[in-house]
Amino acid sequence: MGRLDGKVAIVTGAARGTGAETAKMFVAEGARVLLGDILDELGQVVASELGDASACYQHLDVTREEDWDAAVATACEHFGPVNVLVNNAAILEVRSLVETSAETFKKIFSVNQLGPFLGIRAVFETMKAAGGGSIINISSIDGLEGSNGVAVYTSSKWGLRGLTKAACQELGRYSIRVNTLCPNPGSSEMVAPFYAEAIERLKAADEPLPSRPVHPFARHGDVGDVARAIVFLASDESGFISGCDLPVDGGWSAGKIEPGAPSS
Repeated sequence: MGRLDGKVAIVTGAARGTGAETAKMFVAEGARVLLGDILDELGQVVASELGDASACYQHLDVTREEDWDAAVATACEHFGPVNVLVNNAAILEVRSLVETSAETFKKIFSVNQLGPFLGIRAVFETMKAAGGGSIINISSIDGLEGSNGVAVYTSSKWGLRGLTKAACQELGRYSIRVNTLCPNPGSSEMVAPFYAEAIERLKAADEPLPSRPVHPFARHGDVGDVARAIVFLASDESGFISGCDLPVDGGWSAGKIEPGAPSS
């Protein structure tokens, strides 16, 4: 018996990284999954590896209502009513606040905020018909605190937490749970190039490189850490959890490590 036996899920941003790992874990736990993304070739490869009986791929631009309608229709046609939605798709641009254009602001908010909003609306009727479900919005540790260089991304991820809490209140009567997951940035394939650029900037400025993660664990999180938490929130094990912000950050948001201070 898998932890997600009988579940039908839509996972956005599923062509790589956290989304792909989540789709794989969902299938391993018994769910059937529609993988949505705009990276069609990568997404089709992941879906084909999982097999037609358990997974299918659909082009899904989360900013387009018609794409959402098509994705929900395809999932229902292939597998039945949808009872899990993972709003994972997101974009990021590293730039100072004053150098960020209004166009960039709108683009990031369109994917990171409008996308999940449209997704929740799109799956509502099928989840209601299914007798309930679980919606998991992927925010970030930057949705719990501020961070320089990513003002718009941070704002969008804070806003996603607000959407979660409002949706939790409105949809609970239909046994639809809505939660937010807040991973540390290092667990996302999307941010890897920006970390590399930051390291190069430190080297160029002859500044010291960080010797360890800025959280209690002696390692950074990875997509597996995040996907396992998503499986939990999708499963009936979390059946009375709704409206929460779940950090998956190795204690990052609990405080900070003070170099030189006493430690066990």
